[in-house]
Amino acid sequence: MSAAATRLGLPEDEVRTLRRAGLAHDFGRLGVSNAIWDKPRPLGLGEWERVRTHPYLTERMLRGSSALAPLAAIAVQHCERLDGSGYPRGLSGNAISRPARLLAAADVYQALREPRPHRPQRPADEAAAELRGEVRAGRLDAEAVDAVLGVAGHRVPRRREGPAGLTVREVEVLRLLALGLSNREIAARLVISTKTVGNHVEHIYAKIDASNRATASLFAMQHGLLPEEGFVPAGAS
Repeated sequence: MSAAATRLGLPEDEVRTLRRAGLAHDFGRLGVSNAIWDKPRPLGLGEWERVRTHPYLTERMLRGSSALAPLAAIAVQHCERLDGSGYPRGLSGNAISRPARLLAAADVYQALREPRPHRPQRPADEAAAELRGEVRAGRLDAEAVDAVLGVAGHRVPRRREGPAGLTVREVEVLRLLALGLSNREIAARLVISTKTVGNHVEHIYAKIDASNRATASLFAMQHGLLPEEGFVPAGAS
């Protein structure tokens, strides 16, 4: 996971904190009965609710130590999903930190590659395909998944960066955003989900230090991503 974080260009101190959070992220499993973890059949509703508490329990355990407290904010989010379907707090989008997105992708991949009482170990190619499916569904972060799969030895598309480190897909989204298309219209144009478009927009705003469409549109024009002639930035009056 440290290699994946380095691959994404995270600062050294964030890489170090993420690595430590990865080592501690499942401490909360100790608060859930082994009878649940070792059950060879699908979990019941009550058992599943107990499982969903384990990131919260991890957070409480880590916050009990001043030395480990900085890891809690990352560890508690490792089961959150970009579309809000995760747990324990149902966070979505930008509320989930970039390190936590990496931890989530690494956690899913590692879990699939290990045998479980209710299923055998999944082959590497199947695990990779499942992670990519989670990206298409808008649950896992595309950059985080590519970074994790890349360091795990899978072939991943080479990302050509645009200005401010924008990916090819982010440049596509930014162009359509600047032309005034809504997230739903952008999703239809690019054949992706609306939630995935929202995640791209959040990444774009963070990378170019923008807070609205007008600012993002001006950035696109200033960096030659759109023709200046006849162009009116989206949101401008």
